[in-house]
Amino acid sequence: MSMPAEKILIIEDEQAIREMIAFHLSRAGYETFEAADCREARHLLTDNRPDLALVDWMLPDISGLELTRQLKREKEYEDLAIIMLTARAEERDKVSGLEGGADDYITKPFSPRELLARIQAVLRRLNVSATEVVSSGVLELDMTGHRVLAGGNEIKLGPTEYRLLHFLMTHSERVYSRAQLLDRVWGANVYVEERTVDVHVRRLRKALTDASADRYIQTVRGAGYRFSTRDV
Repeated sequence: MSMPAEKILIIEDEQAIREMIAFHLSRAGYETFEAADCREARHLLTDNRPDLALVDWMLPDISGLELTRQLKREKEYEDLAIIMLTARAEERDKVSGLEGGADDYITKPFSPRELLARIQAVLRRLNVSATEVVSSGVLELDMTGHRVLAGGNEIKLGPTEYRLLHFLMTHSERVYSRAQLLDRVWGANVYVEERTVDVHVRRLRKALTDASADRYIQTVRGAGYRFSTRDV
């Protein structure tokens, strides 16, 4: 039995761009839904739960960035994968998009090949969380054994550092603010200061130093932290 096609919602007010994206995604085997504004997108989200949404930054009712922020605050859609489409190429705009909850950011004009590669990468990262072992760079996180290994050697972590690393590794390349990490790692009903995140990030980096993996925990100035094996 073949697996059902992954669903992608395209939220783009320019019809020609929307139809071009839908054409190439359909050829690649995805099931697509199209919306020209946020109101229409909301109806489609309710009726057809997508695996990923492509959200244009400039939309006629509210901005795609504001829609992304709204969705990430809602329990039903907090895990929805989102890639922002925009003509804004400035670094601060990219940071705003990622900090707002987007999993990736692609600047117009883009090729269908690049868009498909970005979509596949984001969906792969999301599917990682369903596996028992997460590997990235030199690190291997065994969720069944609750252990972290580097080159076969176990790295000793406290429970909070383990949860922090687990969350960052299973949401790699995405920037999270201190407030977002507090909600996701500590829990929404736990009231601690944001500086607590900095303390545990320092402890995590120290524990990863011997494996030269401390560089994976990256600070994004003015935005927060991310896990990435790419050199900055």
